[in-house]
Parts: sequence; structure tokens; C-alpha cells
Amino acid sequence: MRFFKIFFGIVFVIFAYLQWNDPDSGVWIATYSFAALACFMSIRDLWPNWVFYVLAAGYLVAAILQWPPEFEGIFFGETAMRSLNIELARESLGLGMCAVVMAVIGKWGQSPVIE
Repeated sequence: MRFFKIFFGIVFVIFAYLQWNDPDSGVWIATYSFAALACFMSIRDLWPNWVFYVLAAGYLVAAILQWPPEFEGIFFGETAMRSLNIELARESLGLGMCAVVMAVIGKWGQSPVIE
């Protein structure tokens, strides 16, 4: 599980870095940076499980709200945006990824409590 947390922490840092050219970069840099921070904080068990469940719920709600009105795909092979729906789908996919990772960390990511 430690590898999972480090891997996705680095992935979310890279995602945050790739948002510099986005018109609303501040929102997305903060979104992915917070997901990365959560991954790294979970390595040392600094936050309780419920924090990750709240984050997962928030990211899931955001992913649903961000979903495009008409799905036109995500087109990983091309960098040019043909429509806003493609950008919205990509953003929704990223938020969905954050939600899944936070839920996994909340469920299986914490060390057992030893008393």
C-alpha cells in the first residue's frame, strides 16, 4: 500500500504541474496538489480514515458536476481541443481518479491501531 500512496502522490504532483497552461490553472493545481498531499500524509498515518472518505465524496461530487453535457470522448492522442466537452470529460476523469484513490486509502491505507 505504501507504493500505491507514493505512486499516486507523484502522479497527482505531475498532474498539478501539467495544469500551468490551463485558463483556470489555480483551481486544478490546488485540486491535484491537495490529492498529492493527502497521499503523502497517509504514508505516516497523519490523518484519520474519515478524512479520506470526505475527500473521496467531495472529488466524486465534483466529478459528477464536471461531467460534460454531451460526451465526445477524451482523445488522448491529440492535444488540440475540438470542443469544451472534451476538456470537461478529461477534468471529470481526473476528479474521478482522485475520488477512487482517496476511497482506497480510506478503506485499506491506514495502519492497524496497536494499543
